[in-house]
This record gives sequence, structure tokens and C-alpha cells, in this order.
Amino acid sequence: MATVVFAVIVVLALAGAWWFSRRDLPRQRAFTRLLDAADALESRLRTAKTEIEAITGDEDETVRTALQEMLRQRLWLQQHGDTAPVEKLEEMRASIDRARDRIDQQLRLVERARAAPP
Repeated sequence: MATVVFAVIVVLALAGAWWFSRRDLPRQRAFTRLLDAADALESRLRTAKTEIEAITGDEDETVRTALQEMLRQRLWLQQHGDTAPVEKLEEMRASIDRARDRIDQQLRLVERARAAPP
């Protein structure tokens, strides 16, 4: 009888642990996607900075401002990411993706300008 009770307790404990770990899975996925998007945007911003500086010889204020905003978002994530609703994390990721799309568009324009005959 004690063996059966022990087995039931073990099964319940394992089920509880499994449920508890699955409970935060959507948050973990959203957080990971957000960090991946932030990394991708930061990489594109650094590329844009290099490209623009190569053409103009000056640091671009827009890129510098975007990099500062990226830092602010990373600090916010560090402070609030564990408690932020999944919807907020997804909203931030979508915003970062849109910003990366805009930077990619600007980089395509820069590339066309470079390729145009003088």
C-alpha cells in the first residue's frame, strides 16, 4: 500500500513539475523571439552605420539614435522582461521587426546609390 501511495505522489509531483514548466513556455518563446529580433536589428544598425559613414564620412544621427533606443529596450527587458505580458513582448518584437525592415530598405537605397554610375 505504501508503495502505491508513494508512486501516486511521484506521478503527481512529476505532473505538477511538467505543468509548471509548460506554463511559462509561451513567455519563454516570446522572450527568445524578441531577443533574436533585437540582435538582428542591432546587427543591421551596425551595418547601416558602417555603410553610411563610408559614403558620407560622418556619423549618422538616425542610426546612433536607433542604437540608443535599442539599448533602452534591452535595459527595459532586463528589468521587466520576466514579468511583462506575452502580448507586450510580441508587440516589442513586431516593432523591432518593422524597424529592421526600414533599415533594410534604407540600406538598399544606399546600395543603389553606390551602384549608380557617377
